[in-house]
Amino acid sequence: MATIFSPSAALFSAAAAASPSSNSPKIIAKPPQPPSLHSKALPSALTAAAAAAVILSSAVPSPPVALAEAAAFRLYYGTAASAANYGSFGGSANKKDAAEYIYEVPDGWKERPVSKVEKGTNGTDSEFYNPKKKSEKVYLTFLSGFKSLAPVDAVLNNLALSDVDLQDLISSADSVRSEERRNETGQVYYVYEIDGAGGAHSLISVTCARNKLYAHFVNAPKPEWDRDEPMLRHIHESFTTV
Repeated sequence: MATIFSPSAALFSAAAAASPSSNSPKIIAKPPQPPSLHSKALPSALTAAAAAAVILSSAVPSPPVALAEAAAFRLYYGTAASAANYGSFGGSANKKDAAEYIYEVPDGWKERPVSKVEKGTNGTDSEFYNPKKKSEKVYLTFLSGFKSLAPVDAVLNNLALSDVDLQDLISSADSVRSEERRNETGQVYYVYEIDGAGGAHSLISVTCARNKLYAHFVNAPKPEWDRDEPMLRHIHESFTTV
């Protein structure tokens, strides 16, 4: 099966905004009020201090969007270890040293433990999901013995052979789009976007490295996709081998 795969290349992405207006309220003049016997002018020093406080408070910028987004994710280090080495990486430091791929995971998402049997049968290496909606998730599978990628359509069909959910999504899809891109070192990635008939959405990134094929999936039902699309695309784009 490894001999059907050979390399290729290209890229993809998109965004926009607007604002309303309103009628200004009518101003009604008030009759002049007699001066209060108890009113006094504020001391000039106090007036200056109050003015300075207003200026300083209005000058403090709100946190940049990029920083807010960065704080909402954590980096996951995947080892793509074989079933025979299942559970051999005890601490996070060991996983980081032995990592073969990385991707970002939203804070609050839960990791689903992958069984040794599952790892050995369909190559699932890691999975995280939204605890509020478990079908909104990210996971990675890998297969050994692949030096390069086959034609783009053949790769997706071969991935579906071991993933029933992916088979169903493809067979009922409104559209399936695919692209090729290369990173700064020239490594080829195939990128797929699938619009399911019921509005379910899947973003897939596939590449070869270390004589392995890595497939990274980001899936969401329509309501979660409509709500979280920027976040889900961020997870998808964060995947890379190391």
